[in-house]
Amino acid sequence: MTQRSKKNLDFIGLAKAVIKIEADAIQALSGRLDENFENSCHAILACKGRVIISGMGKSGHISNKIAATLASTGTPAFFVHPGEALHGDLGMITGEDVVISISNSGTTEEVLTLASLVKRLGATVIGMSGDKQSPLAEISDFHLDIAVAQEACPMGLAPTSSTTVTLVMGDALAVALLEARGFTPEDFARSHPGGRLGKRLLVHVKDIMHSGDATPVCSPETSLKDAILEITGKKLGATLVVNPDNSLLGIFTDGDLRRAFEDGIDLKTVTIGDVVHRNCITTLVNELAVNVVNLMQDKEITVLPVVDNSNKVMGIIHMHDLLKAGIV
Repeated sequence: MTQRSKKNLDFIGLAKAVIKIEADAIQALSGRLDENFENSCHAILACKGRVIISGMGKSGHISNKIAATLASTGTPAFFVHPGEALHGDLGMITGEDVVISISNSGTTEEVLTLASLVKRLGATVIGMSGDKQSPLAEISDFHLDIAVAQEACPMGLAPTSSTTVTLVMGDALAVALLEARGFTPEDFARSHPGGRLGKRLLVHVKDIMHSGDATPVCSPETSLKDAILEITGKKLGATLVVNPDNSLLGIFTDGDLRRAFEDGIDLKTVTIGDVVHRNCITTLVNELAVNVVNLMQDKEITVLPVVDNSNKVMGIIHMHDLLKAGIV
């Protein structure tokens, strides 16, 4: 193997050439979508089992990604290695499944054998290959054409354009099925509960707010001195002021306290009802936590009373709670 001088190589030019070849291959793919694609979508939507994706080598890696994308967008799917399937894992596949078999040449022995076996079980086979006349195309119930004019590899050996086009075909299936199922961002979040997106779309105010005895609360008749003790004790930088029926009268914060002292109030005679901030901004218990973040940032506040639809106090939420929950 010889190594050309790095000074003589146009790395950016080479990269642009690769991108153009692969972009052209993707563009050509859209012109080959036909009734086989539509029938494949209908077969998957009607599937009572799971969608199994199978491929060898680089096609196997792409198969894994397609399976993951389908599974996270509402189509239960998983990858089965064709070699392992022929040595015991075939038991993972049933006649109610749809099997997507991927082989760029359409002649990969393990893929063909697996496709033949699952058809005997009664499973629907969707083949992906770059040859419409290949053995895989002939075995398949529906065939998706993933042919490319050329690989981006200058030797035409390393799977490059072909794997990119295969991945794009898988994405096309996943998104088409997503739309057909009416899949929503909330559905997506349920598949990703541990990630930031899941938290932003699934966590509600009631899940992270302070409630019960942890809520700083005063009646309007409470002295300002005692209200300060309530603020200090609950460590949320504020106290809620409630009416006898537990409806919210207002909120009093550390900032309100500083402004009150600047106005020269008498700590001994003033009640919290005299200085409470009425008609304050609130949030509901069932509100998405991410919406509260946006509200707090927009209004430049760090704490919010939490109420129900009747304005009864349910708790309080602080920006720190949202940070701790990973919403911000």
